[in-house]
Amino acid sequence: MTLSVQDLSFFYWNREVLNEIAFSIGKCEIVAILGPNGVGKTTLLKCLNRILQPREGVVYLDGKDLFRLDGSEIARNIGYVPQRIETGRLTAFDAVLLGRKPHIGWDISENDLRMVDAVFRRLAMEHLRLSYIDEMSGGELQKVAIARALVQEPRILLLDEPTSNLDLKNQVAILSTISRIVREHGISAVMTMHDLNHAIRYADRFIFLRNGRIHAHGGPETITPKTIEEVYGLPVIIGKLGGVTCIVPESCPVSTGA
Repeated sequence: MTLSVQDLSFFYWNREVLNEIAFSIGKCEIVAILGPNGVGKTTLLKCLNRILQPREGVVYLDGKDLFRLDGSEIARNIGYVPQRIETGRLTAFDAVLLGRKPHIGWDISENDLRMVDAVFRRLAMEHLRLSYIDEMSGGELQKVAIARALVQEPRILLLDEPTSNLDLKNQVAILSTISRIVREHGISAVMTMHDLNHAIRYADRFIFLRNGRIHAHGGPETITPKTIEEVYGLPVIIGKLGGVTCIVPESCPVSTGA
């Protein structure tokens, strides 16, 4: 499945947030949307899922205008993981089972239940099955949200800062799982991210946003000290550590204390 964005612009009231955004996503690709706070990363992701309606431009899903499709067809093809999910008096199992809604007919099937069990095992969260989501930590809730999107069997995953509430071990575990699912199931993923080191390790392509526009777009060659300084206003050094590409600030401001 391909997702194609053409000349997309979005306004909050009269304030322009996105301007003439254009790119496409192919099968088995992980795309990282990067940029500083307030640049429009989350807004762009919501436009790709029709949560928000752009003022101009079109999003095509396999050649079909996304804004002309019904909600159930979008839900069968696109899974969305927001930064925060609404909590209620549901167990984690029931919350994840809701992700099967686009595929459920008259009743929940044995296959639906097996798929929920499988994703709990895959994300190493069996111990959370019967826990209530309104009693969970932010990191546990994040894993529930990702599990719910995965059982949806989407062809495209949209993830808004999927590691924002997770500790380092779980960040690596979740991103590794997403990467593996993308390759094994032939789907695509689009993630907004703040951690450039995670982005360069797990993504195939990168979209840098600056002032509501695409400043740079491409593969690993896009990750340069020049691009990062232009987008974030911070000089960095890019090098290898243990064979892994790492990005570190060239200098850090020193706090003098109170």
